Amino acid sequence: MGGGGFSMEPENPLLDDFILSQANAARPRVCFLPTASGDADGYIVGFYTAFASRAEASHLRLFYRTREDIEALLLGQDIIYVGGGNTENMLAVWRTHGLDRILRAAWEAGVILAGLSAGSICWFEAGTTDSFGPDLDVLTDGLGFLAGSHCPHYDGEAQRRPKYHRLVADGRLPAGYAADDGAALVFDGTELREVVASRPEATAYRVEAVEGVAHETRLPARYLG
Repeated sequence: MGGGGFSMEPENPLLDDFILSQANAARPRVCFLPTASGDADGYIVGFYTAFASRAEASHLRLFYRTREDIEALLLGQDIIYVGGGNTENMLAVWRTHGLDRILRAAWEAGVILAGLSAGSICWFEAGTTDSFGPDLDVLTDGLGFLAGSHCPHYDGEAQRRPKYHRLVADGRLPAGYAADDGAALVFDGTELREVVASRPEATAYRVEAVEGVAHETRLPARYLG
């Protein structure tokens, strides 16, 4: 998700409903990873408020780790939902605790991987990030489950679109996908299956360099409302 879900649209559950529907279970097992926020208490409470009544909800803290066998926890889920925050910090902490390996194992086992902002960038090889300050910079050490780059909040922050265009055009980022707030890219394995949206106008884009100039292609989106 470029943006959306319970933390950005608490009165609009369409994207979260869609994620739950992909598990094909009456009460899916959903584990929330709030690492990018520093395991913020309020974020965790918000997750349970949104999910506890309709899913077997759990969360994994890494800054205050209390679970030993985190691999068993995550591989036992239907859905792993990653929150937003500082992407670079999150990836560093994940690697310290072996989550890069565990998340790949979960993905290969068919666990649904979802998230917004940092929780959307992380699955790609690279992307745009505000991890280092208010100005966007390049992130090049994503998990790499999905090829190319990613830019969330494409319509939600004024610098996102022009910065992503410049970074792709000059080769600092490979071609990739941008997603508006309220839009989600749905991958089946590594293939883009569709774009869905919680807002009628939200969508996603393919952005690539053509002779040194960024070329943007709007992708059709299915509005979930």
